[in-house]
Amino acid sequence: MAADSEQLVDEILVMDCQSGRSEAMDMLVARWQKRLWRYACRLTGNSEAAWEVTQESWIGIIRGLRRLSDPARFQPWAYRIVTNKARDWIGRNVKRREMQSEQVPADCAHEDGPTHETSADLEAILARLPARSRTVLTLYYLEEFPLAEIAKILRVPKGTVKSRLHTARAEFKKLWSTSSETPRAHTPAESKGETR
Repeated sequence: MAADSEQLVDEILVMDCQSGRSEAMDMLVARWQKRLWRYACRLTGNSEAAWEVTQESWIGIIRGLRRLSDPARFQPWAYRIVTNKARDWIGRNVKRREMQSEQVPADCAHEDGPTHETSADLEAILARLPARSRTVLTLYYLEEFPLAEIAKILRVPKGTVKSRLHTARAEFKKLWSTSSETPRAHTPAESKGETR
């Protein structure tokens, strides 16, 4: 019920933004800023980069919001924009990203938001994964999108998402099992069902 009311508020704010109400845009940004930043932080593994990605994403969101035909699609649409901006940032900063891959983006794990908290160990392993795997695991396990929504965000078929998720789980499991600092706990693949 709470999720439905949150969805309704977002839809109304999007429609108000499309009508030109600037205070509605301020409210929309306030509601989504932390969530989108946290997602960008997990994808880039860098809190500074996450701010850059989030700001670029908001520029894209603000410019494109009038063309969003279904206000109910705001969340996956916004995540797709952040995903693309993060992918662009990673592409521009591959060498810096490789040097930072061992750093734990700890400040990404402790932001308030609708998703559950993750441990620093989990964040460290995610940071070491290839961008494609990190993205699909983050969307599925941490942002809790169903497979069909991830397919829309990434603009790939649902079967491709399943394949990427399978590969990402295997990569995660390998890093998890070889990490000497990580106490044994349930991996995302063990703690969540295969499909939604």
